[in-house]
Amino acid sequence: MATFFNDNVSQSINKPPSFDGNNYSYWKTCVAIFIQSLDYQLWNIITNGPEVPTKIVDGQRILKMNNEFNDHYYKFLQLNAKAKHVIFCALSRSEFDHVSSLDSAKEMWDRLMVTHEGTN
Repeated sequence: MATFFNDNVSQSINKPPSFDGNNYSYWKTCVAIFIQSLDYQLWNIITNGPEVPTKIVDGQRILKMNNEFNDHYYKFLQLNAKAKHVIFCALSRSEFDHVSSLDSAKEMWDRLMVTHEGTN
């Protein structure tokens, strides 16, 4: 069943606008503003991706192991999880299925964009 946006019905400020595959450009704008209003760092994680914890070993950049993370990296991991949660809460089951296997909120956002806007 399609969701139709009725201009006469107000949206909740406590939950993200829902998306079922219709009216993507409208939803994209509304959910972007919703996420920015929650925490602008969430929006940065979605648009720029999470900071990947790395270290230099023998002149090569490699990923840190979980036991090497500090509070800074855990904060970014938590922000990515929160951003993913907001996106998941906004999606219908069929839209959720398109992005549920992705690791970052940025990957989810980009997949939705490519799916509904194309690759231009």
